[in-house]
Amino acid sequence: MAATEEVRLVIGSNGEAANILGKQDENLRFIEQHCTTRIVARGNEVLISGDRKAVEKTERLFRHLIALARSGTVINIPTINYALELIKEENGEAEKLADLLSDVLYVTPRGKQIKAKTLGQYRYIQAIRNNDIVFCIGPAGTGKTYLAVVMAVIALRNKEVNRIILARPAVEAGEKLGFLPGDLQEKVNPYLRPLYDGLYDVLGIDTAQKYMERTIIEIAPLAYMRGRTLDDAFIILDEAQNTTPEQMKMFLTRIGFGSKAVITGDITQVDLPKGNYSGLIEVQKILHGIKGISFQYLTKADVVRHPLVQKIIQAYEKYGA
Repeated sequence: MAATEEVRLVIGSNGEAANILGKQDENLRFIEQHCTTRIVARGNEVLISGDRKAVEKTERLFRHLIALARSGTVINIPTINYALELIKEENGEAEKLADLLSDVLYVTPRGKQIKAKTLGQYRYIQAIRNNDIVFCIGPAGTGKTYLAVVMAVIALRNKEVNRIILARPAVEAGEKLGFLPGDLQEKVNPYLRPLYDGLYDVLGIDTAQKYMERTIIEIAPLAYMRGRTLDDAFIILDEAQNTTPEQMKMFLTRIGFGSKAVITGDITQVDLPKGNYSGLIEVQKILHGIKGISFQYLTKADVVRHPLVQKIIQAYEKYGA
C-alpha cells in the first residue's frame, strides 16, 4: 500500500480562495476527481492528502491556479482542465501562463474582461498584432472567431482601421438554402448568426447595431466580396474550411491598403459538396513561409468550452485514425 502524504497550502485572500474553489466548491470537486487526492478546504487554506505523486501533482496545480487568481483570472472548470493538460506535459509551459494571461485585451460594456485563456490563444493574438494576414486553424470551442472579433473591435477603437467586415461562406451543412423561408438575406442570416453573437457580446447590442446601420461594421456572405477592394478594413473570414480554392483566392485578393485579415476554420468539419476541395486546406501549402502571413494552429488543449468538448474532439480524432 502506497504511503499517504499531506501538504498544507495557504491560498491567499478569502476572495482568491473562493475563486479557486468555485461556486459551492465545484472546482474543488473537479480537482479531487482528476488528481485522485483528498482535499479539505478551511477558509483560505487547503490540506491535500493521498499518494505522493498525486499530492505533488495537486500541489503544483494549486500553485499554478493561485498565480492565475492573483493575475485576475476567473478560475473555472475549463481553466483547471487546461492547467492539468499543461502540467501533464511537464515542459515548463505552465509556469509561463500566469504572466502571459494577465494581459486584459478588452473590457466589454457589461464589465467582462477578455483575456487569452491558453498559450495557443495568446500566440494567436500576438500573430494578429504582428501580421497583416493570419490563418487560425483549430477545432470548435477554441475561441478562433471570438478573439478575431475582439481584435477587430480594438483596431476600430484605436482608429487603425475604418471598418470591420465579417464574412462567411453560406454552405449548406446538410440542409438546402432553397427550403428556408424568406429572401436571400433572410436565408443566409442563420449562417452569419455566430458573427452577430460575437459582436453583440463584445460591443453590446445597441453599439453593434448602430455601427451596422452606418456600415462601419458589415456582415455578409463571402459571395458578396467578389469585385470589391477592401482598404483600411479589418476583415474576418469565418468557417473558411467551407471555401473552395477559387473562393479563397478571390477573398485574399480583395485585401487593400491599410487592411488586416483573419481567416478562421476547422479543417476536420468541411461541409463542401462531395468532390470539392477545401480552400483552407490548400492555402496552407500555397502561402506557407510568406513574410507577413502567419498560420496559427489551435488544438483540443485550447478548447475553452465544457471539458466534454475536448473529450468529444479526442474521440472523433481516434475514430478517424
